[in-house]
Amino acid sequence: MKNNYKLYDVPRIESIQEMILQSAKKFGPKLALEDLNETPMRKLTFRELLDKILLLGSALKELGLKERTHIALIGENRVQWSLSYLTLMAFNYVVVPIDKNLTPNEIINIIHESDSEAIIFSGNFASLMAESKNSLKRLKKFICMDETHEDKEFHYMIDLMNRAKPINENQLPMINSNDLAEIIFTSGSLGRAKGVMLSQKNLAANLVAMVSMILITEQDRFLSVLPIHHTYECTCGMLCPLYCGASVHYARSLKTVVDDLQKVKATLLLAVPLLYDKMFKRIVKGINENKVKSIVVPPLVKLTNVLSIVGLSDVKKKLFHELHEKFGGAIRLFIAGGAAPDPLVAKGLREFGFNFVQGYGLTETAPILALNRLDAFKDDAAGLPLPGVEIKINNPDENGSGEIWAKGPNVMLGYYKNEKATQDAFENGWFKTGDIGYFDEDGFLHINGRKKNVIISKSGKNVFPEEIEDVLNRSPFILESIVFGEEDSKQGEIISAQIVVDAEAFIELSETKNVQINDELINKVISEEIEKVNKELAPYKQIKKFYIREKEFEKTTTQKIKRYLLKKEDE
Repeated sequence: MKNNYKLYDVPRIESIQEMILQSAKKFGPKLALEDLNETPMRKLTFRELLDKILLLGSALKELGLKERTHIALIGENRVQWSLSYLTLMAFNYVVVPIDKNLTPNEIINIIHESDSEAIIFSGNFASLMAESKNSLKRLKKFICMDETHEDKEFHYMIDLMNRAKPINENQLPMINSNDLAEIIFTSGSLGRAKGVMLSQKNLAANLVAMVSMILITEQDRFLSVLPIHHTYECTCGMLCPLYCGASVHYARSLKTVVDDLQKVKATLLLAVPLLYDKMFKRIVKGINENKVKSIVVPPLVKLTNVLSIVGLSDVKKKLFHELHEKFGGAIRLFIAGGAAPDPLVAKGLREFGFNFVQGYGLTETAPILALNRLDAFKDDAAGLPLPGVEIKINNPDENGSGEIWAKGPNVMLGYYKNEKATQDAFENGWFKTGDIGYFDEDGFLHINGRKKNVIISKSGKNVFPEEIEDVLNRSPFILESIVFGEEDSKQGEIISAQIVVDAEAFIELSETKNVQINDELINKVISEEIEKVNKELAPYKQIKKFYIREKEFEKTTTQKIKRYLLKKEDE
């Protein structure tokens, strides 16, 4: 599938070490990283970042940690996390980033499974490290980002660096960019933990390809909100800006995102669809609640849509200036990843003058495989394949849908110490993503859903629960949902849904209509919503049964519902 869109000319890099050196030389005095929270290391320019990397690397060597040693890393998004990660890359160690939201049990399991001999952690994990020290026999060195009196054997990062013998960049080790550079565990639980092995070449190739499709410049300011251990945030939200000379600003928390966007006048935000959904719902609600705006805004949107077609693209930003100021007034691009965004939200944000693109990828592909562009996008598509990445649809059905297979320099080396899982994931050099999708006539990749979630309808047709959930979740009364196949004694396999209702919407309904919230009202409203949804769906996709769920679904760090837990609940 060929498309002839222009690619931007970007500097070539073979490794992350090369990127660090290149950026320090090119962008020296410019701000690289900043914490919006109070931390021991709040701000670093590109030159200071390299100097600190050289000091921390020297300190690690002085602790007796040899090249290729596995070193775990856990903490909140902050300058010291990125400094640690980049140091481990520059000094030829193997970094094991760990999700800070895992349970203590899962964290300890990953440290054990990854064969880590040292760990760098933030103060929040000091007591866990002190408690687990004796059971983790392989773990010899403990380095804390914050001052802690938890254990006398713990090293304080800043002290270590202050005492380290300064070295220069010519003393950095030689990197083989095809060697294992990091292990990312996609789950933490015993027996289920799967460690994705990535090389510096995987990461560097992904950066070069990605930035050749979407222009990032040294004027850009990224607000970092997603968990940094995750490849999406780590590659796209930290390595990518540093490669391009942009700055990264670490948000104080998810609750302060809007304030933080204003504070740093961010130009780019990387987030999961859930955040954009909430943002968009809030915007729409604000407009609907204002009598004047509710009358004036819809025709303005239509008018500016026409003006945008004839090339007056700035007119939206000017007309919806007040809205843009709420997000700091400098947003150039919203990027969604981690899951598929609702096309209506993407279109809606664009109608208010915000550029919005989505990409698609997996941890195993470092992570991006396909990306929409500012000059070529479809809101219902995952995007165009990255340059250098081959994507094919294996064994397509009559509609052209089949499993997405990929090949490219960004595809992982395999799963750590798991030969069988590695063999199962590849066929003739192609990586099997486990996602079902198809290409349209313009070469855009579309995702239907996960292969393992497919429901086979009575008529033998494939039903993708994700597609139905997208429509269901548009209802103001539905917070989230899971669609699944269920055996019915009369009808055979039917489509059912578990639904978490939106409390705010029901409270509003209760106050405006003066009705009492009870099971009867909830069931009546949700039944009506499902009727509306069914009208939009082909007969074989329609929801026949639903259940109201008390608790929200348990989610991963990128806000994906853990479907496998649902099966366990049913057992």
